[in-house]
Amino acid sequence: MTEPLRLLGAPGSPYTRKMIALLRYRRIPHAILWGSHMQPPEGLPAPKVKLLPTVYFPLADGTLEPAVDSSPIIRRLEAEHKGREAIPADPVLAFLNHLIEDYADEWLTKAMFHYRWAFAEDAANAAPLLVFWMAPTMHAETAAQTADMFADRQISRLYVVGSNDTTGETIEHSYRRFLAVLDALIARRGYVLGARPSSADFAIHGQLAQLAVIEPTSAAIAAQTAPRVRAWLDRVEDLSGVEPANADWLSRDEMTMLRPLLSEIGRVYAPFLMANAKAVMAGAEIVQTEIDGRAWTQPVFPYQAKCLQWIREAFAALGADDQAAVRTLLDRTGCEALLP
Repeated sequence: MTEPLRLLGAPGSPYTRKMIALLRYRRIPHAILWGSHMQPPEGLPAPKVKLLPTVYFPLADGTLEPAVDSSPIIRRLEAEHKGREAIPADPVLAFLNHLIEDYADEWLTKAMFHYRWAFAEDAANAAPLLVFWMAPTMHAETAAQTADMFADRQISRLYVVGSNDTTGETIEHSYRRFLAVLDALIARRGYVLGARPSSADFAIHGQLAQLAVIEPTSAAIAAQTAPRVRAWLDRVEDLSGVEPANADWLSRDEMTMLRPLLSEIGRVYAPFLMANAKAVMAGAEIVQTEIDGRAWTQPVFPYQAKCLQWIREAFAALGADDQAAVRTLLDRTGCEALLP
């Protein structure tokens, strides 16, 4: 690369924070363009779907190709930039990394939206930040009006990601349990999959960089119950000084330490994925199921039906022995229901 990889993002976007931390760790030269996906920088190509972050990949002919969706972007970077990989070489651990990264991206974000907009104090905190992150020179009166409009819009859309009066308790209990599980994993080896970070770590960091830092209610929970996790987030922000080794990944024998995390995923995210996919296939508009002993209802989420498909495709791509190893690790965690 003769020019740094350009990335359009915003500090309040968990996926932006995920990508910045990963790029720093992998020592890939990059330039952050702070802004809005609705008003991308002039002169840069627009993606088919405008989302944050948008990464502009340079092509051989000198043009730029915009890409969104952090997980495929990470895998493209793995193919194009060697060394300091964030995807384990062991296919079994790579599959578990895929599953945990997907959980962080698609389930933890429900908690992020819930805590950001379901409580008046948190919404009042987030709205002006989001405005000034986008436009730091905006006049105070205009910014206040814009923040109110933005907050009203986001609060009215909470139901889309699954936060409502029916689901709130399930989301909050899951967040607290996850902090405890992550705390225990960090205490053992430093990261989720061993003594070096993976794309799953960066996905978790992206969500918790909001939940455990910016949102007052969920940040207080993290500070009180998981100070190790709160401190870990500051370190993961820039891991460019870490020197990883292949031996730092969990061995096959050590992968059993992931069972508490896999059990949490199987407790909440797996039943949602299954119910959502069933509703999408049936052409329904609403997902209605039970998660963690409580009713769960939200609009269907077609993208997350694709997430289940991609998990199953990743499993199908494994060899027979590796599939057997995955089945053993997922047995009785609830995640086994995701496998074909």
